[in-house]
Amino acid sequence: MQRPLHRRAGWQPWLGTVNGVVFWSLVALPLSAALVWLSARRKAGAWRGPAAVVAMVHGTVPWVWMIMLPGPGAGTAPRRVSLLPLHDLWAILTHGTPVTAVVQIGGNLLVFAALGYFAPIRFRALASVWRVLALGAACSVLVETAQYVLWLDRVSSVDDVLLNAAGAGLAALASRRRWNR
Repeated sequence: MQRPLHRRAGWQPWLGTVNGVVFWSLVALPLSAALVWLSARRKAGAWRGPAAVVAMVHGTVPWVWMIMLPGPGAGTAPRRVSLLPLHDLWAILTHGTPVTAVVQIGGNLLVFAALGYFAPIRFRALASVWRVLALGAACSVLVETAQYVLWLDRVSSVDDVLLNAAGAGLAALASRRRWNR
């Protein structure tokens, strides 16, 4: 019989679980706040740029870390790719439970939302919803490709790319009044 996860030795509970991701994200919050404070202090009150960068990183890395966690069949299960747009989304909506649909769709919309919200605030070159959509799609393609190449027992799906990019674009729209022009 296997020991419960919280009693296993080694790095797995601290780095290879969703609980570990949440733990380290919370531990990093004071460090993130200190980085913003130090940057703003160094540049005489210019806190907006450093705060946007820290928020982008702190709001995106945990989500990417979670979706890069290997599944139970990592390295042994067959690699799966879904290239038919909206097929997986339709399957979730018609055959999944409402909770599964909310978690899958909501989670995919949130993966690059922080990037989409704060990138145009920090970088003038990204002050366009179309550019943020392209950035979100490109980052999502990289993540889906990494899931396939690293054989993580995850489905690499075009629907994930669409939802990740849409989340970045919607977040960019939400932050539009705060962009540097």
